[in-house]
Amino acid sequence: MDIARFALARHTCKAYDPSRTIPDDQIAQLKTLLRHSPSSVNSQPWHFFIAASDTSKQGIAKATAQGMFSANTPKILNASHVVVLCARTTFDHAYLARLLDQEDHDGRYPTAEAKAGQNKSRHFYVNLHRFDQKDTQHWMEKQVYLALGTLLLGAAALEIDATPIEGFDPRVLNEELGLRDKGLTSVVIAALGYRSADDFNGKLPKSRLPVDSVLSDL
Repeated sequence: MDIARFALARHTCKAYDPSRTIPDDQIAQLKTLLRHSPSSVNSQPWHFFIAASDTSKQGIAKATAQGMFSANTPKILNASHVVVLCARTTFDHAYLARLLDQEDHDGRYPTAEAKAGQNKSRHFYVNLHRFDQKDTQHWMEKQVYLALGTLLLGAAALEIDATPIEGFDPRVLNEELGLRDKGLTSVVIAALGYRSADDFNGKLPKSRLPVDSVLSDL
């Protein structure tokens, strides 16, 4: 399998065909990719909201109504589906216990010692970011971007166009989705669908720095 061809074929879609809808079975595959994305110490500090209806997409688009963000409004409204990738706002003990119990239920611990070891290791890293590096929120949001990368490459493999969007007002989106009460905050949006004839970016050649300027074999 030549996976590189998907990276070479994909691009950031600038205009979507609103008449085309992603099949349900492919949306199910993308949901699986999001759920199984990698994260540091399997922390999974995220939640993903997937909008398919016009009403839900219009709600998300409220966060792009102002200034230069407005260029992203048509992408959100015309895409087949829109994913809001969110990060948790806290790593509390209840959540860490829930992670450990789920792993135990899924059979990841052959012994009680193995379970205790994972619990100790995860708490070490959580406390490292909470108390020493003081960057817990940033750390959690970095995990969300791992999920975004997984989603983008997966969409390309299914020949679905995608647009990662940071140009939005998170305060507006957080309020629209009631995220603060859920212990979440919006990090990035991904529009998914199929390009229209107005997608100029799909007609341009890809441009990247030369391989020897970004990759070195040691």
